[in-house]
Amino acid sequence: MKKETDDFQIIGGKKLSGMIQTNTSKNGALGLFCASLLNKQSTTLHDIPRIEEISRIIEIFESIGVKIEWIKHNSVKITPPKKFSLKKIDKNSSSRIRSVLMMIGALIHFEKEFEMPHAGGCKMGQRTIAAHRYGLESLGVKIVTKNSVHEIKYQKLKPADIVLYEASDTATENLLIASALIPGITTLRFTPPNYQVQEVCFFLEKCGVKIEGIGTSTLIIHGVKEINRPIEYYNSEDPTESMMFISAAIITDSILSITRCPIDFLSLELLKLEKMGLKYKQSKTYPAKNGYTRLCDITIYPSKLIALNDKIHPSAYPGINSDNLPFFVPIVTQAVGSTLIHDWMWENRAIYFTELNRLGANIVLADQHRVIIQGPTELKGNEVVCPPALRPAMIVLVAMLGAKGTSILRNVYSINRGYENIAKRLNAIGADITMLNGS
Repeated sequence: MKKETDDFQIIGGKKLSGMIQTNTSKNGALGLFCASLLNKQSTTLHDIPRIEEISRIIEIFESIGVKIEWIKHNSVKITPPKKFSLKKIDKNSSSRIRSVLMMIGALIHFEKEFEMPHAGGCKMGQRTIAAHRYGLESLGVKIVTKNSVHEIKYQKLKPADIVLYEASDTATENLLIASALIPGITTLRFTPPNYQVQEVCFFLEKCGVKIEGIGTSTLIIHGVKEINRPIEYYNSEDPTESMMFISAAIITDSILSITRCPIDFLSLELLKLEKMGLKYKQSKTYPAKNGYTRLCDITIYPSKLIALNDKIHPSAYPGINSDNLPFFVPIVTQAVGSTLIHDWMWENRAIYFTELNRLGANIVLADQHRVIIQGPTELKGNEVVCPPALRPAMIVLVAMLGAKGTSILRNVYSINRGYENIAKRLNAIGADITMLNGS
């Protein structure tokens, strides 16, 4: 059996051109998978990316008795068992993804007492489950955290009026899923109306659960007794992938058209770039296959960029998306002046931004949350090991596209977690990436 490819060789400095389509969302797909557990009949999800993170959630689902069938390359049929085998849950796969937490909201409706392994995912500092815990406790669930598992149990579930402890996308999805099968009205306040949260809302509405306030920070869920019918749903596009292509076009000084961009989750990022001097064209909007998400096509043109006077930082939606923030790092290495990027959400992610110094960037780590980037600098090829986090790993690849000479990016599993066939797709628009067999 051929060993899985885990290294890239990139010959940088190549212009990108033509058109590239934004793929569908990893985070949306994971929320849809977890929400599908509520349905006693089969759920068919279309436009699911074939990425490592999806492979992990499938391994977890199959370990507890869920039948998974790929009916097309990106369409999957999910059929629940009569009874979940939660004691057989795949602990190894559970420890590698964060989204396993969102299974709790569904599984409480089928088991009054079970254990859930601790979640994994990107290594970027502390990621507490406080928002999940406090919200679920309000619904009547008791969670006891032990060394390697969370013990979940309850006597009776009840609707509630919940203020989220923090603006967490996954906690909001978890509570949406949990509330869907609690008859009565549950209100969630201070929720981030991010794209993956809206995706779960649209899916639950298709399942017959009425939700008021979609797209706002207050969600009112009218819970139902059961979901017991075949459901078919289309996952929508990933704004962070659109942002990645925007960043790649800028770093390579290219003319590139990016289609199917979820504009409501990119508008502020584009405004910041516009104020830096970016020239781009935006098409009229059109609906995604889910019928709700607004898409457009964006064409990026070569531009002379000037650093912003104010800092660039993420916020819960509608601020700059936390996953989009890292893609400003390679961009501002080519902007005239000094840029402060403040990644306050994660304790350790900003440290990974300094990996671009290996390619010739001028990035100073001010503290564990802030970097100061001087530009413009000429980027040059080098060998770098992927950071153990998806977006920081991807910005190294983006920077290598603009770096003159040959670069080697080692151990690209972090990238394969979230991007499907990314080397092949970038090569189709002019990049020069060779996949090397790991040794």
